[in-house]
Amino acid sequence: MMNMAVPLPFHPATQATASSLPQRAGLGLKTEHFRQVLREQPDIGFFEVHAENYMVAGGPFHHYLGLIREQYPLSLHGVGLSIGAEGPLDQQHLKRLAVLIERYQPQSFSEHLAWSSHGPVFLNDLLPLAYDRPTLNRVCEHIDQVQSTLRRPMLLENPATYLEFRQSSMDEAEFIREVIGRTGCGLLLDVNNVYVSCINQRRDPLAYIDALPLHAVGEIHLAGFAEDSDSLGDRLLIDDHGAPIDNAVWALYLRLLERIGPTATLIERDNQVPAFSVLHAEVRQADELLQCARRLP
Repeated sequence: MMNMAVPLPFHPATQATASSLPQRAGLGLKTEHFRQVLREQPDIGFFEVHAENYMVAGGPFHHYLGLIREQYPLSLHGVGLSIGAEGPLDQQHLKRLAVLIERYQPQSFSEHLAWSSHGPVFLNDLLPLAYDRPTLNRVCEHIDQVQSTLRRPMLLENPATYLEFRQSSMDEAEFIREVIGRTGCGLLLDVNNVYVSCINQRRDPLAYIDALPLHAVGEIHLAGFAEDSDSLGDRLLIDDHGAPIDNAVWALYLRLLERIGPTATLIERDNQVPAFSVLHAEVRQADELLQCARRLP
């Protein structure tokens, strides 16, 4: 019997980088801004959309995104793959994602280090993981499957967390280092998530950043948070994407740029979305900091 060659599994390190976005500030694209963007063609580095909002064959969302994609680089950000779930990945969801990526050829695709599904039930939330070896193996298997299906590397976003599991045998930064080392995926470093998690867990945000595999950062996210207090009266931050970027997050972002240099940066606002001019002002502020980073020795 003739021996058949078995295709090698996809490994992003040998085929492509996880992001080819410009080293500029970008903006999460909202439907209420479609026409204004096309009419004014603002100076923005790129736009990002949630993949799940476009997993249909046609309609007005695709009409406008197609026109905007002709003018701007695009990043697709997933919120529904449930990378950390105990069960297998949803194959239909993954197929729809592959069709969408083939259609728009985005410069970047990213997902969250979180889970949202349990059996047939899907929860509209990004839930935390226990950082142990069984979870690590499962997350790596899922990422390998995603990258093999999409034939491209993905970026994995660090989560915003409000609690920790007693069974965790490693910290979050160590877990992320292991995942990236084993799968070759890149890192989407959400600075707001870093700040939210570290304040909630009483950790040093800058020390957390320094423990990450910064060489793998392909995109940065900046967003706003809400503030509350827990049952003990301690400060509790909530990653709600419904407020301007806090000054503490801007300061942490600048410290990050000092370490890694200018990197594609997204401004996120998903709730209480203001006028486009307000969001564009935050984009310009990020671009100014990126320019400062370019002048660093």
